[in-house]
Amino acid sequence: MAPKVLISDKISPAAVQIFKDRGVDVTYEPDLGKDKEKLAAVIGQYDGLAIRSATKATDKIIAAATNLKVIGRAGIGVDNVDIPAATAKGIIVMNTPFGNSITTAEHAIAMMFALARELPAADASTQAGKWEKNRFMGVEITAKTLGVIGCGNIGSIVAERGIGLKMKVIAFDPFLSPERAREMGVEKVELDELLARADFITLHTPLTDKTKNILSAESLAKTKKGVRIINCARGGLVDEVALRAALDSGHVAGAAFDVFVTEPATENVLFGHPNVIATPHLGASTNEAQENVALQVAEQMADYLVRGAITNAINFPSISAEEAPRLKPFVELAEKLGSFAGQLTETGLKGIRIEYEGAVADMNTRALTSAAVAGVLRPMLSDVNMVSAPAVARERGIAIEEVRREASANYESAIKLVIQTEKQSRSVTGTVFADGKPRIIEIKGISIDAEFGASMLYVTNTDQPGYIGALGSTLGQAGVNIATFNLGRTSPGGDAIAIVQVDGPIANDVVEKVKALPQVKQAKALTF
Repeated sequence: MAPKVLISDKISPAAVQIFKDRGVDVTYEPDLGKDKEKLAAVIGQYDGLAIRSATKATDKIIAAATNLKVIGRAGIGVDNVDIPAATAKGIIVMNTPFGNSITTAEHAIAMMFALARELPAADASTQAGKWEKNRFMGVEITAKTLGVIGCGNIGSIVAERGIGLKMKVIAFDPFLSPERAREMGVEKVELDELLARADFITLHTPLTDKTKNILSAESLAKTKKGVRIINCARGGLVDEVALRAALDSGHVAGAAFDVFVTEPATENVLFGHPNVIATPHLGASTNEAQENVALQVAEQMADYLVRGAITNAINFPSISAEEAPRLKPFVELAEKLGSFAGQLTETGLKGIRIEYEGAVADMNTRALTSAAVAGVLRPMLSDVNMVSAPAVARERGIAIEEVRREASANYESAIKLVIQTEKQSRSVTGTVFADGKPRIIEIKGISIDAEFGASMLYVTNTDQPGYIGALGSTLGQAGVNIATFNLGRTSPGGDAIAIVQVDGPIANDVVEKVKALPQVKQAKALTF
């Protein structure tokens, strides 16, 4: 029986044809996604659901989707899909992470030109019958400094276009290696230097806890007077209220925004300012981009439903159905080892080496490596998935190395992750026990035995009497309940490590109190 796919949003007719050509029974109802009740009533008939942004694949829709195996989003954002609910039901969620890149980059460049020459205001004035030639005095782009915040897939295209326009391009991106920066012809700088030097600032980073309000009131105060700011990435990267104040004072000469904190943005603090250009989230809105993502999602979904191949999955690596049961616990181990290392990485990342020892070395290590790299990158780049992670790493010049060894010294299988930053090397090793749970067995050469927990505290310290009591008292006084407490050390009085699993998140002020203990070198709250 042919698999059945429902397309519930407006997608290129060419995508419908791809499904038909691959032997998929496809139903095209482009307005169905807007009616939750009707969608819930029919979704149980289908193996696949192809959507854009109008359809909301909520937990209720997913609960009604008794036969659904895959949801395909034509585009990068999957905010309209309840991914945990889909994962719990074994539904693969796919997107097309790179189909809109050129279109979005070109929109940012167009916004930069519009800002430089005040094109929207000049057009409105001229069409109103005025001839205000002296009013619209623009600035040249040539020889100006373009500051790119986030130099990944889209940011690197913008940087390349900026260089073609004879601009001086500087970039802030913790994951951009110096080698990759030189290859691109951009100068890698820290954020404060970018703020101080850039004539134009363009943002191309996902919205995460670390990037939210990356252009805050404090950051905007560090910019050059007369700077122009472009945001075609995500609303929330810039403090809109602070930016309005900087525009009103004249410190910021202009801003061009395609994205806003609240969308649809029918009103916004930036609206109405004469030096603001606003567009309604048009970054991906070209015929070419819409066609590209539609064709990609159709091909990916058909490949999965007909052949079992998984591509660009948000919630599962690229592995076959036969491999899944054996690989699953090791995928979880690799991702958590990566997350552990990624949450501890503060400086620029140069390389990731994954060493497979024992039985795991004979498995599909490509999927495991993707999981590990995704874990490393996700604390900074929230929209990285297990499939896109290797490509994202390549864009930033991060070297990925796999090493396989036939035997492990003490375990049937072990995975060792080594992170090389601009300042240091860090390693963590783990294994999967018979219970299927991933565990940490070594950190920086120090033996330890610790399960992963939802909330953990990682502390490095000197091995001295009284330290454990002081740490326990500090956590106890803060009302933090310890679930497990695991210790390791190099030698008596030498370097030591504590991994503490606790009930609930640890507040920043508690971490600061732990850091203030005399023996502590480093303390970090981790979440898994």
